[in-house]
Amino acid sequence: MIEGKLKLLIVGGYGMFGGRLALLLARDPRFSLIIGGRSLERAMLFIDTLPKRAEVSALVIDRDGDLEGLLKQFAPDTVVDATGPFQAYGQDPYRLVRATIAAGANYLDLADGSDFVEGIGAFNEEAREKNVFVLSGVSSFPVLTAAVVRAAASHFDAIDSVTGGIAPSPYAGVGLNVIRAIT
Repeated sequence: MIEGKLKLLIVGGYGMFGGRLALLLARDPRFSLIIGGRSLERAMLFIDTLPKRAEVSALVIDRDGDLEGLLKQFAPDTVVDATGPFQAYGQDPYRLVRATIAAGANYLDLADGSDFVEGIGAFNEEAREKNVFVLSGVSSFPVLTAAVVRAAASHFDAIDSVTGGIAPSPYAGVGLNVIRAIT
């Protein structure tokens, strides 16, 4: 933490979900936000639309680039991965998770891909050793589904399986990565 401010790097910070999170957090002067993505121009244009309460800066970051070097250089307290689609992260889907832990930062993602979310548990021990946390599936669907199942479970002897679905509000914007995840 710098100067009493929580330093957050939002990877995918000018996208649909990351941008909404950045908009909400930019209203709070207790944050120092780094809006990360593959385009510095898009990040800067997005930053110009944000409230001016939090410190906000831009960073070019690509999941396939030098993640460890960038994270060590910019030293965020927490990295929020809002890039998605988490179902399409290729051969090494946890690169950013490992780099974040190595940099001594906390990691959160908005993943809704069940395989990706389930796999995050493999990093618990490494995160504990670094005194950081890793949380996956903090998007609305997994979190709300878990809360509903937890509440409903008290009314049943057993729950064998849960099937869920999600339909975005007609008023919510849907980004390209959401469309790619659906198809």
